[in-house]
Amino acid sequence: MLKKILHILDARSKRITETETVLQPLPHRDFRFASPFIVLHHIAEQKITPGSARRIHPHPHRGFSPVTIMLQGEGFHKDNHGGSGVLKPGDAQWIFAGSGLLHSEGPTEELLKNGGSYALIQLWINSPANLKNEPPSYQLARKNEQPLIASGDGSLLRLISGQYEGLNGPLKSQTPLTIIYGELTPGKQQQLLAKPGYWTLLYLISGSLLISGEQIQAHQLIVFEQPNDELLIRSCTDSQFLYLSGEPIEEPVAAAGNFVMNTTQEIKQAEADYKAGKFGTLDF
Repeated sequence: MLKKILHILDARSKRITETETVLQPLPHRDFRFASPFIVLHHIAEQKITPGSARRIHPHPHRGFSPVTIMLQGEGFHKDNHGGSGVLKPGDAQWIFAGSGLLHSEGPTEELLKNGGSYALIQLWINSPANLKNEPPSYQLARKNEQPLIASGDGSLLRLISGQYEGLNGPLKSQTPLTIIYGELTPGKQQQLLAKPGYWTLLYLISGSLLISGEQIQAHQLIVFEQPNDELLIRSCTDSQFLYLSGEPIEEPVAAAGNFVMNTTQEIKQAEADYKAGKFGTLDF
């Protein structure tokens, strides 16, 4: 049966550093979390002029996984636990922050030097309490390593993480979830499946979709009811979207700054550990 829409959330502009602004539909004043999905940040297409200088300098994370999907241009990641990578369009990375790491990210030096387009999505995926203090790790999945769920006849669906219709995504998660990147041409109808009881979300990166009689516009996040198992979407224009579905982590969530823990005391401890230098150093 078809899932009903619970919320249509408009992304708002949010400044995350002095020089970096993103679109953020989650968390939202009308709907905070769909754990394991805690945050969705979208850097919509930006034009980088040749000779630019910008970078999100080393900053800490603990207790969750920042997951980045590159849409345009080139982005880099480097952390102080040995993880590093350069992402090109379609590539995705999964950084498990675990007990704590420092990392730096932003457009590559080549993109800054030569100029070009830059766009990405970053998700914050919660970790269950029993894994939040595990050692950090890093995964990188190239576009051509992501199985095609559909290709041709107006649909392109790539499986980034999780299981879907017998396929396995290359980025391994800690709890059951599915991340799919999709493109549809005008008039194309697409069925998507989800397990009943899971949180299921769809973020429209660009274009326009019709879902359950509702016209969905770019930069809107759809939160579906947990019962039932099917979505049916129709593209009104060329459209790009991100489909997310995951088993709920039924634990308290305390999220503040760069940390996702279970209690405010754990947040305070993470902040104190960072100030005390316990996250180490990263010269990058």
